[in-house]
Amino acid sequence: MNRTKDLSKLINLTGDRAKLDAKANGTYIVYMTREGHFVREYNNGDVERIDERDLSHG
Repeated sequence: MNRTKDLSKLINLTGDRAKLDAKANGTYIVYMTREGHFVREYNNGDVERIDERDLSHG
């Protein structure tokens, strides 16, 4: 059993589930790209980069 391969598969399945939930609820998912930018991905395929000032809670 290859733990790295199993973990990678689990991560992919989690992302797929998040996309399905977002589609069912009319929302979006948020993730970090390989370049280190946070983005929102809507269920219609549109991707919107999130500014750092939008990430603060204060």
